[in-house]
Amino acid sequence: MTTAVSTDTAAAGGAGHRVRRPAKVRKGAVRPEFIPPAPPLRGIDRLADWLLRDGARAVTVIADPAVADRPVTTGVLNQVERAGRTPRLIVLDGPTGLDAVAETAAGLDPEGIVIAVGGGTTLDFAKLTALSARHPHFHRYLTAPQRSGFLVLPPALGPHVRVLAVPTTLGTGSELGTVACFSRDGGKFLATGSCLRPVAALWAAEATDTLPPGLVADGALEALFRTVSPYTGDATELPEQDAAVEALAARILVAGYEVAALRAEGRALPAELRLRIAESSGESQIGRINIGRSPYAVKCWAMANELSTTLDLAKMRTVAALWPVLWRRTLDGDTRLGSPDRIHRLWRVLRAGAPWLPDDPAAGLFRLMGDWHIDRTVRADTGQLARATTRIMRGWGAGLPILDELSAADVRALLAEATEPAPGGSPAARGSQSHHGTRPTAGRP
Repeated sequence: MTTAVSTDTAAAGGAGHRVRRPAKVRKGAVRPEFIPPAPPLRGIDRLADWLLRDGARAVTVIADPAVADRPVTTGVLNQVERAGRTPRLIVLDGPTGLDAVAETAAGLDPEGIVIAVGGGTTLDFAKLTALSARHPHFHRYLTAPQRSGFLVLPPALGPHVRVLAVPTTLGTGSELGTVACFSRDGGKFLATGSCLRPVAALWAAEATDTLPPGLVADGALEALFRTVSPYTGDATELPEQDAAVEALAARILVAGYEVAALRAEGRALPAELRLRIAESSGESQIGRINIGRSPYAVKCWAMANELSTTLDLAKMRTVAALWPVLWRRTLDGDTRLGSPDRIHRLWRVLRAGAPWLPDDPAAGLFRLMGDWHIDRTVRADTGQLARATTRIMRGWGAGLPILDELSAADVRALLAEATEPAPGGSPAARGSQSHHGTRPTAGRP
C-alpha cells in the first residue's frame, strides 16, 4: 500500500542515515505536477492495434503459471501475432528474486515491449526486469546497502517502464502504479518512482473470470484500504482530493457489498462488477487523489507487509488484522497513527451507503470485513512477534519517516492486539486468501 512519492524525497535512508520527517510545510508531499497514466485499454482485442502504434519489434510475454494456459494469455499471444510480431513467452515457474530479474533482463531487447500477464508479483517482476534491460546499471539501485524498506528511484530512469500490464487479480492496482515490491536478503522492499509505471495497461474480463470470489472480495478490500489510508493518516485538509477519496471509497463499498451478496446466493460474479473493482483499484494507485498528502501517512501497510513476510501469510490477511486495531488506537487519541476526525468523517460518508454499519468506525470496519467474509485471523507466537517487530523497526522505524514516532514497544503492542496466540507455540497458521468464512460473522440485515 503506497501513495505516489515525489522523487526529491530522500531515498529512505541508507544504513546509519536518519531521514527527517516531513515538516508541516508538506516537504515530501505528493506534488501536483505528476503525469497521469494513459487510460487503460479495455479488451484483449485492442492489443494488436496498440502494438502496431507502439512499433516495437520485440515482444516478450511474461505470464504467471496459473494463467499461462488460460484464455487471457492465449488471447494476448494471438493479438501479438496479429500485429505481425513473434512473441517470446516466459512463464514464471521459478524464483522471482533479483537474480531472476537480472537473468531474465539479460535476454530482453531493451527497445522491446514486455507484456505482463498475472497478479502483482508478476507485474512487479516484469517492471523491474524491463527497467534492468533498458538501464544496465539499474540493478545497483536495488542492491545498494540500506536498511530502509522504502526505495525512491531517480527521475533520470524515465517517466514509465516499457511494460504493458494485464492484471489477473484485483486490488493491487500495479498496472497503473509507480511502485514495485522485491525481495532481497530475506526481506521485502518497496521501490517507487515514475519509471515503474507501465507504459500501458489492459483490463479484460477474461483476466479474472476464474478468480475465486474470496479473492475478489480481498481485492475490493485492498482497493478500499489503499484509497482511504492516506486520507485518514494525514490530517491536512485538501477539499478537492478529500471529495475524490470519499466518492471513490463509496463506490468501492457498493462493489464490495455486491460481491458479498452474490457470494451469499452462490451466484457468479459478473464481468462488469470485476472490471468496476479493477477500475477503482487502479484509480487508487494513480496518485491524483493524494496530491498534497504526506507519502509517510500510511502506517498499516509497512507493519502488515513485514508481518506477512514473517508469518508467510498473504498480505491482505495481515492488513485486515491490523487495520481495525490502528483505527481503534487512533480513535482513542493516538494521533501518531492518523487523524481521529478524518476517520469519523470518512465513516459518515461510508455509512450513508451502508447504514447498517455501526456508528463507531473501528467496530464498523470489523463488521464490514465480516459482511464481506474476509478472513482476518492471524496467529503468531511470541518469537514470531519479536521477529516481525525487529523487521518493522529496521525497515520502517527507528528514525525512518513512516514509523519514526513509534517505538518497538508500540509496534509490538499493535501486533499483539491484532493477532491470536499460535496454539502450543506452533508456527503461525498459514493459509491463502482463497479460504474465507472461517470466523463467525454478522451478516448484512
